[in-house]
Amino acid sequence: MLFNSVQFAIFLPVVFVLYWYVFDYALKHCRYQLRLQNAFIVVASYIFYGWWNWRFLLLIAFTSLCSWASGLLIRHSQPPHRQSRCFSAKFWMVTNIVLNLGILAVFKYYDFFVSEFCRLFNIEQEGLLLKVILPVGISFYTFQALSYSIDVYRQKITPTKDIIAFFAFICFFPQLVAGPIERATNLLPQFLQKRQFSYDRAADGMRQILWGLFKKMVIADNCATYVNQVWATFDTQTGSTLLLAAILFTFQIYGDFSGYSDIAIGTAKLFGIKLMRNFNNPYFSRDIAEFWRRWHISLTTWFRDYVYIPLGGSRPDIPEHIKNRDSYKKLIIVRNTFVIFLLSGFWHGANWTFIAWGTYHALLFLPLILLSKNRRYTGQVGIDTSSDGVEHKRWLPSWHEGGLMLLTFALVVIGWVIFRADSIASAYRFIIGMTDWSGAFYAGNEVWKTVILCVVMLVIEWLQRDKNHALQFDSMGLFAKFVICLLVVEAILFFLPDTPSPFIYFQF
Repeated sequence: MLFNSVQFAIFLPVVFVLYWYVFDYALKHCRYQLRLQNAFIVVASYIFYGWWNWRFLLLIAFTSLCSWASGLLIRHSQPPHRQSRCFSAKFWMVTNIVLNLGILAVFKYYDFFVSEFCRLFNIEQEGLLLKVILPVGISFYTFQALSYSIDVYRQKITPTKDIIAFFAFICFFPQLVAGPIERATNLLPQFLQKRQFSYDRAADGMRQILWGLFKKMVIADNCATYVNQVWATFDTQTGSTLLLAAILFTFQIYGDFSGYSDIAIGTAKLFGIKLMRNFNNPYFSRDIAEFWRRWHISLTTWFRDYVYIPLGGSRPDIPEHIKNRDSYKKLIIVRNTFVIFLLSGFWHGANWTFIAWGTYHALLFLPLILLSKNRRYTGQVGIDTSSDGVEHKRWLPSWHEGGLMLLTFALVVIGWVIFRADSIASAYRFIIGMTDWSGAFYAGNEVWKTVILCVVMLVIEWLQRDKNHALQFDSMGLFAKFVICLLVVEAILFFLPDTPSPFIYFQF
């Protein structure tokens, strides 16, 4: 079920009414009220997920059951009073990791590796490929399940015996198919305690949903129309046309994915659930390190906590016999950085382009690491903090900040070309083609309309960059909020393209 579909427009209010007025208000004196409310969330989420293919439900149920059981087995093997981690607890954690990653590997990567092996050794691959459909969102809920087992083993969270609450944690429908990838330490406890309806939080959630729909249906879908046309015949296009298509894809993937995250976070607020922020104005970044602290935050922090830091992170253990300790430390940090970017690229899909995309960003990180400048920018651009702790927001960035933002944006655009291409050779030809400006450039009115819409979105997000989303107006009156939301609704209806595109990240 798509967020931008008529089915979801019917599904959401029905679930909302049943959730609050039947499983909350009508059952408020029932001793099993919370469990029944969580069970309803599970049923609603399974209907939402099974709308594509009901057979996928068997897979997510199996993943949920195994991960829930692993938590109990880990804790049973390692009682709370025991501080050291024993072998049997580690066995159950590793077993669950291998099981979940094995399922992911079969559905997402098996055919890729088999076909590449057969191509390398000139072996007939017919009959060796599974040709299975990739379950929607499998990468997202698999990583969410893995974090639970690891956090239980690390004793960061107590495993729950409430299987219904755990199933709700894994399959909560707003963030099920494209994130944010939640941690058990944040999301699971919210299903173990009674939720209270908050009008202010629900109203803010509705505005965030509206802004997410604007980014998806107005920005991403209009960009997709031009981008798909150019990519279909990019070998015959002029350099200026390719450059415009590359820039518009940069806005397409942002509007598509961050729009989904806004809808997911806003929808969760309607049910009294708080999800983590997944995007924080990434195109206002001043270097590539800042970009990755602001883009797909739930995934980058997942790799940081469960891969980067266990590898040694930025503070690796250095053997005593190493003489040049600073150089050795930088070498380990570079290694760890390349590992997480290669894994991040491979997480996105079974194609060498994703590996190349991850390698490209790792290379961009390299000079920042060597110069120890990868933590140079941690605050929002154009927001200064005075000595008394008061923040002052500037209307415009400085010339230096603006130049760094443009440079970072240009580097990101090149990376998205690699990401969008179906092969490394295609990405290379597209990038080389962007440098050839000998041909004529022409773009119709529809394209310029899309460019203007992207600029409008950037301006709005720049002005609201200190907020959680662009339509968060804390001090504004009710009438003003209503007028602004009405204008956004009219913009969606007026600029809605004839052929909406599916969410890009559903394929991951």
